Amino acid sequence: MAAISGRKVVATAGTALALGSQAVDAPLLVKALTTNTGLVYVGNDGAGDVTSANGYPLAAGDQVIFELVNNLSDIILDSAVNGEGAAWLILDA
Repeated sequence: MAAISGRKVVATAGTALALGSQAVDAPLLVKALTTNTGLVYVGNDGAGDVTSANGYPLAAGDQVIFELVNNLSDIILDSAVNGEGAAWLILDA
């Protein structure tokens, strides 16, 4: 599989969004946009949500690799500041 990438921006802080709806079945790298001024939070609380209380915080330019993601909808993103977000990259398995 070729590397596929994208990005997700949270228009309204505090409104959690799935990274997308695409099948992944591979490792996934998520990196906070370098232009962010606040934290973004990634993860999934098991109920399809993430907040500052239960998400993995990423400052601008920080990244995390999820070892195996089945679908982009499994990873939820929220931000502390309107209009900030993260880029993602499906890594070849």
